[in-house]
Amino acid sequence: MSTWVTRLPADGGGPLLAVKDCIDVEGVPTTVGCPVIAERSAPARADAAVVAAARESGARIAGKTGLTELCWSATGVNSWLGTPRNPADPRCIPGGSSSGSAVAVASGEADVAFGTDTGGSVRIPAACCGAAGLKTTWGRVSLRGVYPLAPSLDTVGPLGANVAAVELGMRLIEPGFTVPAAGVPLETGRLRPAGVDASVDEAVDAALAAAGVAVTEVACCEFRLAVEAAGVIIDAEGYRGNTHLIPYLDRLSRHVQRNMKHGASISRDELAAAERVRESVRRTFGTLLADHQLLVMPTLAGPPPLLGERGFGLTMFTAPVNLAGLPALVLPVPTPANGRVPASLQIVGPAGSEERLIAFGRVVEAAISGA
Repeated sequence: MSTWVTRLPADGGGPLLAVKDCIDVEGVPTTVGCPVIAERSAPARADAAVVAAARESGARIAGKTGLTELCWSATGVNSWLGTPRNPADPRCIPGGSSSGSAVAVASGEADVAFGTDTGGSVRIPAACCGAAGLKTTWGRVSLRGVYPLAPSLDTVGPLGANVAAVELGMRLIEPGFTVPAAGVPLETGRLRPAGVDASVDEAVDAALAAAGVAVTEVACCEFRLAVEAAGVIIDAEGYRGNTHLIPYLDRLSRHVQRNMKHGASISRDELAAAERVRESVRRTFGTLLADHQLLVMPTLAGPPPLLGERGFGLTMFTAPVNLAGLPALVLPVPTPANGRVPASLQIVGPAGSEERLIAFGRVVEAAISGA
């Protein structure tokens, strides 16, 4: 049930940074949550680009955090490493694949954490654990030294207990990262995908109202088709990147075995169809963001599923944003009906608008906290 794969001495006075164990830290093996890789992994010869940048900015590396095997699941469950305990509600999944990173910041074991997001793997665990997280624009943050899942979708982003911690994470990644103090857009397009628990929609609407945000209802693409297309692309690219594990297939977790077999079976026509959906999703989001500076929708359709429960599609509202290559910030919003785990609001912006997302998130967070 440990949050950590490896703990490191963290002397000094800079922010304490937890690093998902698919991101290289010099001198520490990168296991990617996989026993086969762990047995063959030598200590990393150098820091990943994001870790090197964070060290240069004064961060202290607390250690490497747990994750789902090969980053290839959104639940956060890992039978080999153990599943990190969700501090918001231990009965619930922590979300994945950046499970340990979300738990580390939600429980106060780190000031900031780095995770990766291919179909929602920063935003889903942040939402499950009542934390904040940022999926960065595809291509903005270097992936050097990061174990790939699907390179055409993979991103690295920060998680924190609140929006300020996420902003700190971006400053560690990009020295000079600055969020404007004024001129925050208090208007948004509101997406209402089907299948959302009424309490979640109410929580998102209440947070926007508390912040004085003008809301315009907008329609979007068919999310189910987008999620299916993202699944095809992830499994096809994930299979290609992990063919070295085929001789050890029987030692991989069942969900990875299924994903590998699916990836191997994907035809050129199926992949081409998924790419057409990707282009359609990009165009749709582009059109909406030409009319609205930001878009808002829930991160998850309901409360985090219980451990061992099948639940709902965790990536339903996150994977379409990956297909579009856009940044998205998630933050918790109060939902009394859901007990200890708050709902999660997701803010989507144009490519390169991370500063704007954080500025907007600050306003919403201050409004719901009474600050």
